Amino acid sequence: MTMRKPAEWMCSLDERILEYLNDEPWTMPHVLEHELSMDASEERIRERCQLLADADLIEPIHSEMYELTTWGRLYLEGEVDARNQPRPRPGRVL
Repeated sequence: MTMRKPAEWMCSLDERILEYLNDEPWTMPHVLEHELSMDASEERIRERCQLLADADLIEPIHSEMYELTTWGRLYLEGEVDARNQPRPRPGRVL
């Protein structure tokens, strides 16, 4: 089992978003709302995607379409400590 190193601001929803993007080339918050087996609104998923993008783990490719970055893939493989990634901008962590 891969030992991931999450940052203190990360939550289980972030892990699910990253895992989904590891299996799919891209996604959007409204798709994740229906695909993830979690009780999370589209707005909450959108906020988490913005935080993950601030940390360079995912990136927007068009409007609200996101894809996994190399850093995100390495994080999922346990090769990157998310605590060393850029911190989300102040006011973004909810």
